Amino acid sequence: MSAAPDPTPRDRDADWILVADVGGTNARFALVDGRRAPPVLEQPRALRNADYASLQHAAEHYLELTGVRPRRAAIAVASPVGQDEIRLTNRAWSFNRSGLRDGLGLEVLALVNDFGAVARAVPALGNDDRVHLHGPVEALGQGPVSVLGPGTGLGVGLLVGSATTGWQVVETEGGHGSFAPLDDEEEAIARWLVARYGRASNERLLCGEGLTCIDAVLRGEPSGREALLRKPADVVALALDGHDAEARRALARFCAVLGSVAGDIALVQGARCVTIAGGMVPRFLPFLRASAFRERFLDKGRFSVYLEALAIQVVTHPYPGLLGAAMSMRDPNRG
Repeated sequence: MSAAPDPTPRDRDADWILVADVGGTNARFALVDGRRAPPVLEQPRALRNADYASLQHAAEHYLELTGVRPRRAAIAVASPVGQDEIRLTNRAWSFNRSGLRDGLGLEVLALVNDFGAVARAVPALGNDDRVHLHGPVEALGQGPVSVLGPGTGLGVGLLVGSATTGWQVVETEGGHGSFAPLDDEEEAIARWLVARYGRASNERLLCGEGLTCIDAVLRGEPSGREALLRKPADVVALALDGHDAEARRALARFCAVLGSVAGDIALVQGARCVTIAGGMVPRFLPFLRASAFRERFLDKGRFSVYLEALAIQVVTHPYPGLLGAAMSMRDPNRG
């Protein structure tokens, strides 16, 4: 489902809904016409969080660019959404649900977890919006479906139900489970992370900053704040170029750990399919396919045969969080 062109003047009479997907690095916005099903994303735009003092300021700037003043909004945020006060996990932004609603002049504001939104989008994705990675090649017809993905953090969600009975989403914070190292190098990475952060969670490795930390450990950098950390995009680029041995080892280790964690999540959630989303993995799909990801995904002793029967796919749609936020407006149990 690709984004549609900018609205024409005739479209400005549509039942516009503001949709947003707010991560730790970027806030993505779009408009959807509430009368259209399935939703079509209009005027999608990503804004850098660092350029704005708050989510409200970023949303106001986007609405000024579009010239539209919707009365309803659905916003996916990288944090739990059960309370009135929302604090983003990987960004120093917080807001009050009712305050944001009133500040943007909204009648309805629905909040969903960011990977809950991605999970909502998965059944609506077309064949061009996903890439088959491993396992059976078949249409997504029945859950459970594990949805996970590294970006600024590590998101984890669960999709249950089926295409015939309807889908339901279970929002989780599964990315914050403890990291389980499997060899000496991973033990060294875990010790480095504990020394730096006090704890080694899966998210500490499987995110953009996690890749830079793995790279730092392999380059012999200290765990203190004096460590020289390379940017995640630079590590990926150097690894794909093939001339930087440490960057290549770091990305290979990242893929291996992702395989282990994805296999664990699939077992915990009883998955029939594993869907990987997030902003990182589509950038190095061929590398991931050739890495130890599959080997580590299956390395679960007696349950390797069980995992061999699971399909693994990667979402390549540019805005799955926005699409899922839009679909959350059709959920009678939305927040």
